[in-house]
Amino acid sequence: MDSAVEGGSNERERARGHDLQRMRPAIVWFRRDLRLQDNPALHAAVKRGGAIVPVFVWDDEAEGRRRAGEASRWWLRRSLVALDTALRERGARLVLRKGNARAVLRELVEEAGAAAVYWNRGYEPAVMTRDAKIEMEFSAGGLDVRSFNGALLHEPREVANKLGRPFQVYWPFWRTCLTRTVSPPLKLAASERLKAPERWPRSEGLEVDERERGKSEGKWGEVWTPGEAAARERLREFVAKGIDAYDQRRDVPAEDGTSRLSAELHFGEISPRQIWAAVREKGKASGVFPPSRGAQVFLAEIGWREFAHHLLYHFPDTAERPLREEFASFPWAEDPGGVKLRAWQRGETGYPIVDAGMRQLAETGWMHNRVRMIVASFLVKHLRLPWTAGAEWFRQKLVDADLANNTLGWQWSAGCGADATPYFRIFAPVLQGRKFDARGEYVRRWVPELAKLSAEFVHAPWEAPAEVLKEAEVVLGGNYPRPIVEHATARKEALEAFDRMRARRRGV
Repeated sequence: MDSAVEGGSNERERARGHDLQRMRPAIVWFRRDLRLQDNPALHAAVKRGGAIVPVFVWDDEAEGRRRAGEASRWWLRRSLVALDTALRERGARLVLRKGNARAVLRELVEEAGAAAVYWNRGYEPAVMTRDAKIEMEFSAGGLDVRSFNGALLHEPREVANKLGRPFQVYWPFWRTCLTRTVSPPLKLAASERLKAPERWPRSEGLEVDERERGKSEGKWGEVWTPGEAAARERLREFVAKGIDAYDQRRDVPAEDGTSRLSAELHFGEISPRQIWAAVREKGKASGVFPPSRGAQVFLAEIGWREFAHHLLYHFPDTAERPLREEFASFPWAEDPGGVKLRAWQRGETGYPIVDAGMRQLAETGWMHNRVRMIVASFLVKHLRLPWTAGAEWFRQKLVDADLANNTLGWQWSAGCGADATPYFRIFAPVLQGRKFDARGEYVRRWVPELAKLSAEFVHAPWEAPAEVLKEAEVVLGGNYPRPIVEHATARKEALEAFDRMRARRRGV
């Protein structure tokens, strides 16, 4: 046979095989990327051609003991409802399954006759391990398996110091990131329809569990609107009206001076590339990027999120253990019966700014970032309780309970992580309250027992004269607790504990 004819025949066979593969559906496995715009996995499936089966697997097994708390699960359920609605507007729907993701996806590939499985990567240690096994198994079975970066500006493995090693200090990390190009967000045209399979696989119901209604619905439903559409509107409003003053207002908890996009970023209802592009677009008018000091500081906070994922990717043990090894032997205080921990959790420490933050968390599933630092410092330095106890409580109570961010924040407060605040830098809660809540508005909102106290005494009610307390209807040890520790004493004991740890390290 003529070699040219034979080659042409082989090419036609390969092309035919490729077309047959494209005729079979692609599964798009949604995870922490609950959006249609700037979704690389979905975009790749659309570009591939053929039917698309959007899937979400509720895999509690993968989370293990880090199973999301009630607030986070409340948000997730409603975000899934919003995603399903958006998919149906484009001729598709969300297939929801519960169980082991590997087994569920295997079943779905069989049911849908799928030839491809696409997803956007996650960087939590357990997730990376699971995903690697799925990719290996499915690829060996002849499936087209692809994963994409849909969560970060830059892949953690692509950012390194001059020695090719991971960064452990934030500012050199972020300066390096700023030298790299940020890809523009991928856009799905408003008219783009998603090709449906001939037959949809079985799906679990997306109805909200009745057990989640009532009190929790009232707490969170009045504050938050999960879903991609709400996230994009929140970003638009913040960039238009709030970002330029962000550097001035972000540390004032009584004001709405932050973006409040942490949960939307965690669940992937908005991407960091979309945020970057929105800020860049705002700067076009002036020809300056970032367009203001506020925008520069805000983008640096997006950089802090990047840094958190960079660290968790390269140092996966930090979710359990301090990055700075010497802190593994830190002499934490005893807390018989967990009395002090419970007082902190309930917002009953007797320090108003701390109690206000913990009560805001309980009521809304969120806490202002400045106050997060104050309450964290109080737990690990005034009460000298392990940072892991605080991280666990935040994981249970936050709507934005992100493992990377939570780990970095708590290790920073405890002085045991990357770029951490020195352990001997101990926030004085009264001074912090007076500095960042000067008029006492934040405290009065969340600690109503103190609502009638003036700014002079609202952050230290024990300093108020008896007649002032009586007039304000405050009874210390009655309707509001006395401080569970005395600041100067707690500070002294914390520093002594730090010195003992260092002495052990030196072998003294």
